[in-house]
Amino acid sequence: MNNVFLFRLRRLCAFLIGVVFLLAGIFKLLDPVGAGLVMEGYFRFFHVTFLLPTAKATAVVLALAEAILGAAMISGVWRKQVAIIATAMIVFFTVLTLFLAIFNPVSLTDCGCFGEVIHLTNFQTFLKNLVLLALAMTAFLPFKNFGKNRKRKYVSFGIVSASIILFTVYSLTSIPLVDYTEFTPGSELLASIGDDDEEDVSGNYKSTIIYEKNGQEGAFDLDRLPDSTWTYVRTETILINGADIEDNKPALSFTDSSGNYQDERATYGNVLAVSVYDPAKANGTFWTRIADALDGAKAAGFTPLLLVSSTKEQFDKLPEIVPDAHSRLVGSTYFADKKTLVTLNRSNGGATWFNDGQLIRKYSHGRIPSDETLLEMTGDDPTEEMLRSSTKSRLRFQGFALYVFALLLIL
Repeated sequence: MNNVFLFRLRRLCAFLIGVVFLLAGIFKLLDPVGAGLVMEGYFRFFHVTFLLPTAKATAVVLALAEAILGAAMISGVWRKQVAIIATAMIVFFTVLTLFLAIFNPVSLTDCGCFGEVIHLTNFQTFLKNLVLLALAMTAFLPFKNFGKNRKRKYVSFGIVSASIILFTVYSLTSIPLVDYTEFTPGSELLASIGDDDEEDVSGNYKSTIIYEKNGQEGAFDLDRLPDSTWTYVRTETILINGADIEDNKPALSFTDSSGNYQDERATYGNVLAVSVYDPAKANGTFWTRIADALDGAKAAGFTPLLLVSSTKEQFDKLPEIVPDAHSRLVGSTYFADKKTLVTLNRSNGGATWFNDGQLIRKYSHGRIPSDETLLEMTGDDPTEEMLRSSTKSRLRFQGFALYVFALLLIL
């Protein structure tokens, strides 16, 4: 009886560790660029800056290993080998986060353990790893008597591992399915608050989406939308007293060639902003595609913006820009901070659609809307499009997560 209880306790602890590993890995794979930025912070803190070019690849490999290891612990395959690897990783990260908790570097205020989805301080991360270490000692020590597993678990583990790899490939070639940055769809730019407004803006404004079902209306927040059985009715903006309106609005700051801020250009009417945070990695085809996209946006009635992480002098000297593309881009080109542009759109050369200062939708560089699509967008209701695309992407990610856990638990 005691042996059975001990075995089940060990499996429960291994399962809990597996869930944490799997979620942490998937959340980081959801946003590989963000995970790479966190890895850069680690490299700088430990003074191994020569590894900076490998930051994104390192982050992706570690997140992929973490997710697959979590799936292995949940399914129970290769229990002894998985136990040894998982224990070694937990011990390593516990020691690592102890250093972070002690020194608390400014460049690493968040461990990045769960990507942009869940933020933990260095001390909270250390406590989390202590809990995982205690669970690991219960689940895996001594490294024996793990029992045998059913063969079908190896099948489910293989399918889940392949699915996680495909999800990683998708994330590397697109933008995150769910956006957890400050520039999330539905957010309103700080510059959209005019200095000449005579209204009292001492409060904070919040957008509430009204849906209808069976004759009854319900109010929902942008991050908690209802299922597809509800019908969109309207959007309402309410005033929340006691908060500064500027606190919850992201600032998209950029300057012209003379160094004058032109933030307000992104806040009037339909705007298509293409952001290039790493111009050194762009080639001639890249710039020509952007020039064509911005020409199409202008023809469709959008305000075209090219936001580049460089100075005017650096931009003019980029050898990859062909003269024709440069002449078409120069009138729409503005300059911004790299961190701002990476936060705005994770795709280098990706496009972002704003309507009167509200972020409607983001597109990766490979999926910038065509001229025909841009014309159609001008006739769409921006709020409906924002809700439709955001809900669709969120459901895709939630469906993938449920699919992974269902395979591991049911098979």
